[in-house]
Amino acid sequence: MRCVIIDSNALLHRAFHALPRLSTKDGKPTGGVYGFLLALFRAVKDLNPEYLIATFDTKAPTFRHKKFKEYKAKRKKPPEEFYQQIPILKEVLLSMNIPIFEKEGFEADDVIASLVKKIPQNIEVIILSGDLDTLQLVKENVKVYTFKKGIKEGKVYDRNEVIKRFGVPPENLVDFKALCGDVSDNIPGVPGIGEKTASLLIQNFKTIENLYQNLDKIKNLPENIVQTLREHQEEAFFSKLLAKARDDLDLKFTIEDCQFGKFDLNKAVDLFKKLEFFSLIKRLKEFAIKEKNLF
Repeated sequence: MRCVIIDSNALLHRAFHALPRLSTKDGKPTGGVYGFLLALFRAVKDLNPEYLIATFDTKAPTFRHKKFKEYKAKRKKPPEEFYQQIPILKEVLLSMNIPIFEKEGFEADDVIASLVKKIPQNIEVIILSGDLDTLQLVKENVKVYTFKKGIKEGKVYDRNEVIKRFGVPPENLVDFKALCGDVSDNIPGVPGIGEKTASLLIQNFKTIENLYQNLDKIKNLPENIVQTLREHQEEAFFSKLLAKARDDLDLKFTIEDCQFGKFDLNKAVDLFKKLEFFSLIKRLKEFAIKEKNLF
């Protein structure tokens, strides 16, 4: 059995920038939602999940913003029409009976991490996302499905693919980011430590806790790097806190409520027509037929 968890804001953001600006006859922006559905239908066709879940960020500041006001501060804010499409997307997902999970003060990544922890181990989990932030959650029964370019070509990251990409396993990606930082999230890391050095250090020491416990014993590292690490220990541990997805959120969740395919097809089709997604109705019906949904 397989469950797909959608990192909805990240996927909508990618779809919004991948497709031309679209709108209904009355001017309602819909391009991001249309692209999101294209990506979702492609992933569902590829992955054939029994369960489907959507997660969202909220408008409220997260605990990371409260601890570090510069968190994600360098990201260019999307235009207003991106935010206008979030409630439209939620309406579409609910019309397909896809449950939505979100929690104020936390990001979708934290919600996803907490859901992954709650899903039975005999169910394979695929995280559908528009970015790579959830790669830290990859393990034997958890993978990430994302896109190489735009929303056309999908790629699945398992443990080996993560190691191939970063040189470290998924469980140590937060330690990797603690050292080299993350430009997209404005996580500072240790000044002067790039990805190559961070990768080598984590390959050898696994965690920054172990690295700092053995810092004075390191023989084959240039003294200036050792000194930099020593001077910026606080930043390293703070960066790890920012990078790590929380998995202890209190969420009311049962996997049975997330079974995919049990939805009112007529209601969903009416919404697709209202949004002028005529070319997607056939795909919607194909999934309904596949799930033996009556219409």
